[in-house]
Amino acid sequence: MNPQLIEVFIKTEQISKKSMKILVCVSKTPDTTAKVSFIEGDKVFNTAGVQFIMNPYDEWYALVRALELQEQQGGTVTMINVGNADNDTIIRKGLAIGADDAVRIDTIPADGMDCAFQISEYAKDKGFDLILLGKETIDYNGSEVGSMLAEFLDLPYLSYANQLDISENKATVSCEIEGGTENLEVELPIVLSAAKGLAVQRIANMKGIMMAKSKPLNVVAPAPSMKTLEVVKYDIPVGKTSVKMVDPDNMTELVRLLHEEAKVI
Repeated sequence: MNPQLIEVFIKTEQISKKSMKILVCVSKTPDTTAKVSFIEGDKVFNTAGVQFIMNPYDEWYALVRALELQEQQGGTVTMINVGNADNDTIIRKGLAIGADDAVRIDTIPADGMDCAFQISEYAKDKGFDLILLGKETIDYNGSEVGSMLAEFLDLPYLSYANQLDISENKATVSCEIEGGTENLEVELPIVLSAAKGLAVQRIANMKGIMMAKSKPLNVVAPAPSMKTLEVVKYDIPVGKTSVKMVDPDNMTELVRLLHEEAKVI
């Protein structure tokens, strides 16, 4: 083959690999060991003494899989967060793990729809090929932002993905469903929520931490709020009671407890 043609082919391949743009949505959540309490008439989460972290599903699976795809195929990985300046610490952690840059939409989202809308307004004209986020946040466990984001952007949505591969302009995805796994193939761009198994957690090294200080963290103004919900009150779940032991020969007592206390029969 002509050496000039080989060189053109290599350059074309490099350009193709570098063209993929990935957006990873990350949230700030309380550490799993945080003591949960509420203030202001049980309408506001009490943040006193609470340590905050990046939502594990966003960090361990969505962000890391994005970085793995970047290492395989080139391209860029951008993180996006909706929140105030208090969130910059967890955003910098993502930059230390390997993201190229980050965007923070400077507002505290009113609810899940508002969060999805803010991200969609930023992303709608940026040409992202793949938008990743965790399957849920560990504080609200709503699993709703991804689907609403896909709706706002008019893109296919794949949820609870535990395997993702990209070839040319197609994604091959395995998703958790009730009783099994669903295998799908879809053309990019897509929105995808990450479940356990999609990637293996990474820890930022010293080089990454130092480099994160100079990576861009762009703060942008929010779009008008898309608030649809209002918190009336939060309740703490009733504490678990101790285990009651019942004599295996005393079926009458067992039935009584199941009926009167457990209320399952």
